[in-house]
Amino acid sequence: MDSPHAPLDADSCYRAIRARDKRFDGRFFTAVRTTRIYCRPVCTAPLPRRENCRFYASAAAAEDAGYRPCLRCRPELAPGLASVDASARLARAAANLIEDGALAEASLSSLASRLGVTDRHLRRVFEAEFGVTPVAYAQTARLLLAKRLLTDTAMPVTQIAMAAGFGSLRRLNTLFAQRYRLSPTALRKEGASVRPLDHHVFRLHTRQPFDFDALLQFLAARAIDGVETIDAKAYRRTLALSTAEGRTVSGWIEVRRAPKGVGVETRVDARLATAIPRVLAAVKHTFDLNCRPEEVLATLGALAQPRPGLRLPGSFDAFELGVRAILGQQISVKAARTLARRLVQAFGTPINTPFAGIDRVFPSANALADCAPAQITQIGVIAQRARAIIAFAQAMARGRLQLVPGADVEKTLELLNDLPGVGPWTAHYIAMRALHWPDAFPPADAVVLKALREKRMAAAVARADAWRPWRAYAVMHLWKSQEKST
Repeated sequence: MDSPHAPLDADSCYRAIRARDKRFDGRFFTAVRTTRIYCRPVCTAPLPRRENCRFYASAAAAEDAGYRPCLRCRPELAPGLASVDASARLARAAANLIEDGALAEASLSSLASRLGVTDRHLRRVFEAEFGVTPVAYAQTARLLLAKRLLTDTAMPVTQIAMAAGFGSLRRLNTLFAQRYRLSPTALRKEGASVRPLDHHVFRLHTRQPFDFDALLQFLAARAIDGVETIDAKAYRRTLALSTAEGRTVSGWIEVRRAPKGVGVETRVDARLATAIPRVLAAVKHTFDLNCRPEEVLATLGALAQPRPGLRLPGSFDAFELGVRAILGQQISVKAARTLARRLVQAFGTPINTPFAGIDRVFPSANALADCAPAQITQIGVIAQRARAIIAFAQAMARGRLQLVPGADVEKTLELLNDLPGVGPWTAHYIAMRALHWPDAFPPADAVVLKALREKRMAAAVARADAWRPWRAYAVMHLWKSQEKST
């Protein structure tokens, strides 16, 4: 049986899988009737009998026919479904997490598990891609962060050692002597300059094109009064973050377009100094600074041509995003903002900032997990949604739910869908922004259906298959295309 999407020559396909011909990887998938599993042509599983094979032009077509993806060859990593080949894509994902401090708080084994592979496999593909081990890469990332903090901030050197993930000043001094042949204090003297003591400034680069204005517009439309404020030039908000020592620190940040448009310039409240790695990681995720626009454009084609620099907005606070998504179910964006403001006023923590309009930190998962539904309904939230918020808060507070980039997407979607009051759209929206999953596609989205001029979601999903693995970016472009008409 050939694919319903494109004619396939079954004999040619079978010859390709028998030879494990890499030229056909991503061009078709083999489904095996006896196992109900579909694979890539390069799968190393034993060759199935010819009469048991069915061939499909896309993974979606195979799944639509009732087959499950192979756990060995992972069809989602086939060319055309991944930005680059599987090994390079895995190594890049690991590098991004390491730069965000993943190995400062966990082992290589934990990082590998988070990415769904063994630590041995991760080490092998990482070394092939970057020429060093993940641990060595992490050490360099920590040194460069410490060097940056020494040069650009007035933080005490001991505090810098902890913030950069070294655990002790002695370790920082030793590595500086080995790598840079000078001490941290000597480096600071060489780069001495007048620095503001109430905040630190960091410049984060990104690839061009970069539509910063569109990001600001998207965030402004959903801003929570008291927590966030956005104007035509800058995004400002409060944050509460945990440090490497397990403490929680609160403060403010401001994000602007960097001079010469190379990325963003971030001002960080000095009170957040010990959590700077987390702050910078959150900025990178929220403003999608690791995006490779040329790869997205190559897949989305004409859909992305009008706005090639459009990015996928992430989130500074995954719990905050999830609560906001639940509040926004079946009501307007404006109404959801009103409820979010009331929630912040009732349960948020007051904080002093130099900006008008932001004076609260969004309530933590622990704070809302202990609430009774009546406490939340009294601010205008319906009972069903109040219970959903509490259940979500309890799952986050007790560690059953981990909403971080690089988390197991399918497992997370399953956990979210199991929560009362959280449906497929909300789950995919949270995955899209909190997990920063580039292939999220919120089902039954009314704006997506309107933009595609489709009445049935099944038809929209079928069309979106051509945009894998960047369907979340396609959603952003479809939403953007409807802004003037909605």
